[in-house]
Amino acid sequence: MNVFTIEARRWFRQAQADLEVARALRSGGYYAAACFHSQQAAEKALKAVLYSQGSRVVLGHSARELALRCEGLDPAFADLRESAALLDQFYIPTRYPNGLPSPAVPSETYTAVQADTAYEAAERVLKTVETFLRAHTDVLKESSS
Repeated sequence: MNVFTIEARRWFRQAQADLEVARALRSGGYYAAACFHSQQAAEKALKAVLYSQGSRVVLGHSARELALRCEGLDPAFADLRESAALLDQFYIPTRYPNGLPSPAVPSETYTAVQADTAYEAAERVLKTVETFLRAHTDVLKESSS
C-alpha cells in the first residue's frame, strides 16, 4: 500500500468518526458542536480524496473549496456544492462567541434543525467520497497486514 493510500485512509476514517461524533452530539442536544463536527467530517473526507490522488499536503478548511478541487477528479462532486457551502458556515461561529453578534453564544444559538441539516449535508459528502474511493482507489479495501 502506498503512502497516498495510507494517508487517504487515515483522513477518511477520521471523517467517519467525526460524523459519528456529530450524530451523538446532535442526539444529546449539543447542536453547535454537532454542526461543527459535521463540517469537520466533510472537510476531512474531501481531503481524503485529494490525498488518494497524490496530494502531499492539503491545506484549507473550506468544504466548498475542497469539493471544487475534487470536481476536477470526478464531476459527481459538483452535486456537493450546496452541501459543502452550507457546512462552511459552521466552521467558526459554532465554536467562538465572537463569531456571532453579541450577546449570542454558540451553545445557546444553534438549533436541532440546523444540526440535522448539517449532519445530512455531511452524510451526502461522505457518501460521495466513499463512492469515489471505492471506484477509483484501493483506499477502502481491507489491508493485508
